[in-house]
Amino acid sequence: MEFKVSELEREAIDFDQELAPGAVGLGQEAEQVGNLATAGRAEVLHEHRGPKDIVADIRLKGRFAGKFEVPCARCVEPVEIPLAADFDLIFRPAAADSEAPERSITAPETEIGYYLRDSLLLEDVLREQVLLSLPVRTLCKPDCKGLCPRCGQNRNSQPCSCEVGPSDPRWEALAGLRGRIES
Repeated sequence: MEFKVSELEREAIDFDQELAPGAVGLGQEAEQVGNLATAGRAEVLHEHRGPKDIVADIRLKGRFAGKFEVPCARCVEPVEIPLAADFDLIFRPAAADSEAPERSITAPETEIGYYLRDSLLLEDVLREQVLLSLPVRTLCKPDCKGLCPRCGQNRNSQPCSCEVGPSDPRWEALAGLRGRIES
């Protein structure tokens, strides 16, 4: 769904959509499982910078919910994660700040995104919000054994027959540290 400034100038647009899997490309970080539901409102806010300098910002306020699969951090098996979050975002035309002199920005200004060619795609906003909502590290189970560093076998499904090689001598100084910490 595309939000055009010219249409938003006339009236705010309410949206309520369910996007099919693949409608929002998430790259290799995650995969959408099932529909991605989103609802909210898009409107234009006018920022007055001077008597004849008015910037048309797009404000998107809404919510999304869906299920996603991400790879386990240890064994790379897919892990299903339900996500739901609210968003309240401001997008400014990219050209509005392109010629501004270099200056420090305030904390609220770090939350401003930019749009090109007088429109904003809802799919782009959802992609960003989903990726920001994903956990940094996901495990399929708390005691995941991961992959064998030698043969790549998933040690959760079956043990491998690789020999444990000698440890790196540079780590020997830390070998007894765990016992000293626990006592």
